Amino acid sequence: MKSSEGDILEPTIYRGMIIDFIDDPFVAPSDKALRYLEDGALLVSNGKIRSSGDATQIIEKNKNIPIVDLSGCLISAGFIDTHIHYTQMDIIGAHNHGLIDWLDRHAFPAEMVFENEEIASEAAEEFLKILFRNGVTSASVYCSVHPESVNMFFEKASAYNAFMVAGKVCMDRGAPPALLDSAKSAYDQSKILIDKWHKKGRARYAITPRFALSSTREQLENLGALWGEYPDVLMQTHLAETREEISRVRELHPDFKDYFDVYETTGLAKPGGIYGHCIHLEKRERSAMAACGATVAHCPTSNAFLGSGVFDLGDMREATPSIPVSLASDVGGGTSFSPFATMQAAYFAGRYHEIHIEPAQLFYMATQGAAKALCAHDIIGALQPGSDADFVVLDPLSTPLLSRMTSRSNNIDELLMAFIMGGDDRCVRATYISGVNVI
Repeated sequence: MKSSEGDILEPTIYRGMIIDFIDDPFVAPSDKALRYLEDGALLVSNGKIRSSGDATQIIEKNKNIPIVDLSGCLISAGFIDTHIHYTQMDIIGAHNHGLIDWLDRHAFPAEMVFENEEIASEAAEEFLKILFRNGVTSASVYCSVHPESVNMFFEKASAYNAFMVAGKVCMDRGAPPALLDSAKSAYDQSKILIDKWHKKGRARYAITPRFALSSTREQLENLGALWGEYPDVLMQTHLAETREEISRVRELHPDFKDYFDVYETTGLAKPGGIYGHCIHLEKRERSAMAACGATVAHCPTSNAFLGSGVFDLGDMREATPSIPVSLASDVGGGTSFSPFATMQAAYFAGRYHEIHIEPAQLFYMATQGAAKALCAHDIIGALQPGSDADFVVLDPLSTPLLSRMTSRSNNIDELLMAFIMGGDDRCVRATYISGVNVI
């Protein structure tokens, strides 16, 4: 088998336990939304899933195709991280006194070096390897303000034929001079990067104003106009992460109703917008987000580490219509690349607000729900015929403790919960990108 885009891959059958979502488990009962096959199979050819279902039937229909026997392992769509900074992986766990202090002392200095292509290239390669080692096949990635950081990231991702979303961070105030662009250069450089990378292979571009604190109204309006010119790109930013941040936004943007109105008024609120954190939203903001088709990237380990607050999933579900929520690590504010750590922390945040999140719902927010946030659910985040063959193989016997935990599982919900509470990168036996194992 070969890994470069366009090469013909030999048809292969992968046999094991299979989970996939045929509906939203927040809308339909989990046992109706989640498809579980105790003895299932995927037929993969040329980077695509050709069929998915009962192992005996698929093998019988395809007698001459080689089989990879993964019996006892769980096959899931690859995990998707909808908010992560590849320029910050070196500062995971850096001591701080909150978001603003952490940005000033750690994040901004870490990002300054990414104008150097060699540094950006090495970091992007290592970042992708860590993602894949943790079963993450796609992500929505914040680069630095430097176009070089975007070019190096997409070059490395393209070498793996990975579906990745990324964008140049835009900031024209509130950061060290070495990290500032301008209203004009943010527009010009982002436009060049869109033309160069968006939908070239599996690359997708996201217009990326860091947040309203670091952009003038002129810059935000320019980026909103750019989104209008390229309506099929994504847009990613931060929103209502801390109360201090909200207070400063009010001071810097006094002419707006609230924080989200800054994005609404400047053309940065519509489907394809991914808003990180969203812990401290007002009711009007939630209603406006629901109306415009926005999605939320829930970053629970980051929220806990920086002391930003505890996200209330119930608030998002109670909006009309409900606001879709996906899961994200927010490395390096977040403390782990592992989707299991993120799911575990999201479960704890739900418990804080007296919400019980089902294990299937957590897996959904990290797979199919996340794919919807990236406007790519027709090609990633699922194991349906026609989907790209991005999937992960999870071994329930990978560690002594996980083996003990999973041995007591009487059904798929209990097995998923055991992975959430006891899993880490060691249980990821294989990560397939376009049908190729990349670990």
